[in-house]
Amino acid sequence: MNLNFTMVAQALTFFAFIWFTVKFIWPPLLRAIETRQKQIADGLAAAERGKQDLELAAKRAAEELQRARAQAGEIISQAEKHGAGVVEEAKAAAKVEADRIVTAAKAEIEQEVFRARELLRAQISVLAVTGAEKILRREVDAKAHAQLLSGLESELR
Repeated sequence: MNLNFTMVAQALTFFAFIWFTVKFIWPPLLRAIETRQKQIADGLAAAERGKQDLELAAKRAAEELQRARAQAGEIISQAEKHGAGVVEEAKAAAKVEADRIVTAAKAEIEQEVFRARELLRAQISVLAVTGAEKILRREVDAKAHAQLLSGLESELR
C-alpha cells in the first residue's frame, strides 16, 4: 500500500464528505438554527412589546384611577352641595312653618286679648252699673261718693 495514495484517497473522501455535508446536511441545520434564532428574536421582541404594553397599561390604569378619583371627588362635592341645599330647603321650610306658627299664635293671642277686653268691658260695665246703683241708693254726699269711687277703682285693678 502506498502511503501517498492512502493520503490522497483520505483527502478526497474528506473533501467528498465536506461537499456532501455542505450540500445536503449544512443547509437544513442552518435553516433550523436561523429558524430558532428568529423564534428567539421574535420571543424577545414579543417580551419587549409585552413589557411596553404592561408599562402602557400601568400608565392607563393610573390615569383611569386618577380620573375615577377626580370623578369621585366631583360626586362627593355634588352630594355635599345637594346636602347643603337640602339643609337650606329644610331651614327655609322650618322658617316658613315657624313664621306660620308665630302668626297663628299672634292671631290667637290677639283673639284672647280681644275676648279679655270684651270680658273686662262687660265686667266694668257691670261694676259701673253696680256702682251707679249704690251711689243712687245712698244720699248724695261727696265723701260717700269718693269712697264708693275709690272702692270701684280698687275693684278695677
